[in-house]
Amino acid sequence: MKSKLLHDLSSNTIRVILTQLFSFVIFYVLALSFSKDEFGEFNWCLAILLIAFTILSFGIDQMVVKKIAEGKDASLMTSIYFLHSVIAGLAFYILLLILYFTLPVFNKSILLLLGFGKLILFLSSPFKQLANGLEKFRLLNFMSITSVALKCEGLLFLFFAGMLSLQRAIIIFVCADVLEFLISFLISKKILKIPLKFNCNFLGYFQLLRESLPQAGVVVFTSTIARFDWVFLGIFATNLVLADYSFAYKVFEASCLPLLIIAPLLIPRFSKILQSSTQGEKRLEENLVKLIRIEMVLACFTSLLLNILWLPVINLITHNKYGNGGSSVIFILSFSIPVLYLNNLLWTVSFVKNRYKMIFKAFLLTFILALVLDILLIPIFKGNGAAIAYLVALGGQFIFFLKNSSSFFPVKKTVIAIIACTFASLASEFFAAQLYTNILISLFFAIVFFIFLLLAGKQIIKQDFYFLKRMVRL
Repeated sequence: MKSKLLHDLSSNTIRVILTQLFSFVIFYVLALSFSKDEFGEFNWCLAILLIAFTILSFGIDQMVVKKIAEGKDASLMTSIYFLHSVIAGLAFYILLLILYFTLPVFNKSILLLLGFGKLILFLSSPFKQLANGLEKFRLLNFMSITSVALKCEGLLFLFFAGMLSLQRAIIIFVCADVLEFLISFLISKKILKIPLKFNCNFLGYFQLLRESLPQAGVVVFTSTIARFDWVFLGIFATNLVLADYSFAYKVFEASCLPLLIIAPLLIPRFSKILQSSTQGEKRLEENLVKLIRIEMVLACFTSLLLNILWLPVINLITHNKYGNGGSSVIFILSFSIPVLYLNNLLWTVSFVKNRYKMIFKAFLLTFILALVLDILLIPIFKGNGAAIAYLVALGGQFIFFLKNSSSFFPVKKTVIAIIACTFASLASEFFAAQLYTNILISLFFAIVFFIFLLLAGKQIIKQDFYFLKRMVRL
């Protein structure tokens, strides 16, 4: 069991790291190759499509994984999900065609072409969830990484050959998405040997839809929160503003890579702790106290690195194209990193305690805050307004979670960890900036001062290392 857990964890980690790495390289190459106007428009179209196709999953993907893992007919579940993907995907693309010919803001050939690729990629999701439910994680990795790897290779080839253009990039995106669908379908049929059943099981389809309703709301809110700011910037600001903001946001997302690796570990471990004994609640709270402190140290250290390295590194690698324009945005977004870690912890504990209604309310609140603040702030403050809206929306989610979890969540110690680690990060950045102009020397002394402050504030203690080792072995 332990070796299987480590194998599954390593597979997940590899997939997350490679996907993030390829995605960032793609983003970086496009940022260098396109004009800011083209880059902004390209990202606006991708944001629209990401939101749309995530919503169209309707939470069925997670339900299918659960049912296949429970031993339900894998062929039937995959076929029903594929039926949903065809119906929802075609309906959306028809709507996109109507909007293209009726509304000026959607009159973009880029959107139609990329949308076709994303439609085909959407049809590959049932086969990926099949592999996930059967715990065939190596095959899942191959299915999931194909498209992004092919895009990365194709764009790099054209970039170094001096042949990369917007039209050629779109062709690569569409071809890679189509190839991922074909590979996923063939793996499902030839290796997993799970055939699709084309008998239009509408009764089973509507039953699955009803079961997925509780999760559907969370899917809608999380998908829109992630990219609504991009969409509104494309409408209320300019493509140039969106280009600066999207570049900063992508770097911010990449900086959250440790959270993407840690998050999948928490649900099974917290569930085991709660079910292990009558002292499960007490053990969970003890573990949370340690984990909160460790995650706050990691999150604030990431924020420190972001703010110190942003201008010199980004200006260097983009030839002064994106560093200055995104510096204030990245500073605001860096405050979101600790909040993201805490919200993930609070969500995880709530999830293992089956508090689904409370989770739904938390994401509904976040969605409303993000929507209202984007509409109010973006027309005035542009990219900074979008970053502030995102930070405040996450902060509202955190306060709501904390207020509704005070009976089992260590509120006082959480607040202390937030204040101590945030102060250490800001003080270290200020200290290094005042004393040294060389970036490497500034970075070295900032890290040393940060660790010193955390040790003095007892936010790093020796027992933390033993705790992390036990968590991995659970």
